[in-house]
Amino acid sequence: MRLLSRNYMTMGKQKLSRAAAARKKARDLAYAKTKRRTDMRAENQRLRRAAKKAGKKIDGKDYDHNSRRFVSVRTNRGGHGKGTKKYNTK
Repeated sequence: MRLLSRNYMTMGKQKLSRAAAARKKARDLAYAKTKRRTDMRAENQRLRRAAKKAGKKIDGKDYDHNSRRFVSVRTNRGGHGKGTKKYNTK
């Protein structure tokens, strides 16, 4: 039996009508422009630049705003295995 690797399981693109895709795009953009998201993005950029300047190896890592450190992209999804409700700060 062949084991499936994690790379095999990738999310496909959502199949939305043009109208639905346009509405989703507007919703996503509105969320991305909220004060919380812009502040988080600015903090991420600031800390990332400082870490690179300090010589830290952060390739393939994202800043986790809950644990306040750089973690792998894989780890930084969905509340670290505890679901999204634990750290839901929207």
